[in-house]
Amino acid sequence: MEKRKVGVIGATGMVGQRFLTLLQDHPYFEVAALAASARSAGQTYEAAVEGRWKMATPIPEEVKKMVILDAEDIPAMAARCSMVFCAVNMKKDEIKALEEAYAKAEIPVVSNNSANRWTPDVPMVIPEINPEHLEVIRAQRKRLGTKRGFIAVKPNCSIQSYVPALTPLLKYGIEQVVATTYQAISGAGKTFREWPEMLDNVIPYIGGEEEKSEQEPLRVWGKVENGTVVPCKAPLITTQCIRVPVTDGHTAAVFVKFKSKPTKEQILADWAEFSGKPQELGLPHAPKQMIHYFEEDNRPQARLDRDLEGGMAVSVGRLREDTLFDYKFVGLSHNTLRGAAGGAVLIAELLERQGWFD
Repeated sequence: MEKRKVGVIGATGMVGQRFLTLLQDHPYFEVAALAASARSAGQTYEAAVEGRWKMATPIPEEVKKMVILDAEDIPAMAARCSMVFCAVNMKKDEIKALEEAYAKAEIPVVSNNSANRWTPDVPMVIPEINPEHLEVIRAQRKRLGTKRGFIAVKPNCSIQSYVPALTPLLKYGIEQVVATTYQAISGAGKTFREWPEMLDNVIPYIGGEEEKSEQEPLRVWGKVENGTVVPCKAPLITTQCIRVPVTDGHTAAVFVKFKSKPTKEQILADWAEFSGKPQELGLPHAPKQMIHYFEEDNRPQARLDRDLEGGMAVSVGRLREDTLFDYKFVGLSHNTLRGAAGGAVLIAELLERQGWFD
């Protein structure tokens, strides 16, 4: 198949950099345009990220000499690509307006940003869990007056460490969830070189994270009704989100209460069997097995397990009965792969295979 020419908006930031590494030699997509703020526009990509390239792998050769465009110059982007990934760092209302402007210019947007996560006709998707939510794109196009253009978004990175593990257990009637997430510094777009205050430190607050962690799962598990996504009203979820001195990988300690309590063996079987559209279609960034369970008491660990299946799998361990709730367990996901750029690329792969870009 001929590769689709794509752009990356916010290409100089950490998530933008991660997009470029994931799109290198991609079987469906070819990076044809890069955009960032006006202060970076006009520079080559290599010059713009000099001294602040944060990935472990080198800058892809094919983008080094590419000249960065102004993210606001939509006609210039439209001349070079037919869809864009968005990871721009701007105020939320500005991001929302920018993404809508691209969509109205008939350029589909797959966004890592939170600005449109609660727009009723914008699908917020974890491809293995709620691919049917993509159907609201039809209503969104009617609202925007577009034929091709639309916006699709991925959820918050922290919920990837526990929502995939909870999803196959919904059939038992989950009533209450308590989750504490221990979030890596790359979730703030930082490295230890840039954030030395995080060494030997824990910060018990991440702005906006607890609200996202409690509400976004309900939208992911919601239903499509009359062209909008209607969040479900249950289960009741309460969270705490803590920044910890870890490079990559968000860990969650989770407690769950059921209406109809399953056995441990049932839960383990449900996790082992869980899969979705990405696995069925064999999408390039789909893990062969989404949920991996570790029997060892000291797993999963961020350093050992975050890169499982290219960082796109979710690791779970320490499933046991609890004295107050029914069960407790620990989950782990790679926050810039499954939780950010990788999750968005997987959405784009699904959109491509289902013909939404045509």
